[in-house]
Amino acid sequence: MVNKKGEVISSAVTNLDLHDISRAARTFGVGRFFVVTPLADQRRLVEKIISHWQHGAGATYNPDRREALATICVAHCLDEVLQRLDREAGQRPAVVATTCRRHVGCIDVISVRQMLKAGRPLLLLFGTAWGLAPQLLENTDFVLEPVEGPTAYNHLSVRSAAAIILDRLLATPVA
Repeated sequence: MVNKKGEVISSAVTNLDLHDISRAARTFGVGRFFVVTPLADQRRLVEKIISHWQHGAGATYNPDRREALATICVAHCLDEVLQRLDREAGQRPAVVATTCRRHVGCIDVISVRQMLKAGRPLLLLFGTAWGLAPQLLENTDFVLEPVEGPTAYNHLSVRSAAAIILDRLLATPVA
């Protein structure tokens, strides 16, 4: 990730992001939601939160949340995720980065939907803080056009952006 100054950082994982993105992932039928952080303490925190809702008091208190948080997998780095997905699917997924800024060669939602319809495995990358680091963006297969509203302001939370993008990619069209 990058901070406000454009410096590469590791950002903190938030409880709200875990809950809201996993719920959106479950709602739209996403197989897994990977939380990737090089910070060991952040991985432990995510595991602790998941455990509470999977095996602790939260599991019986809210079975729907238990089901949603079951989609979360924790990883140290993107390469770990790609290797795992490659082993499981027999092919590397197309890596599609999301960003709030326009990039030369961005692809639109329709193109990504066509990849999904064709059965191509896909990994969507969402960033926190001030977005994905440039080095990460350069090593993706595609960059998705940004979610834009009618104003110049464009700084959605990652959980809001994830929900909007999943809806645009996976929702059943209204007849």
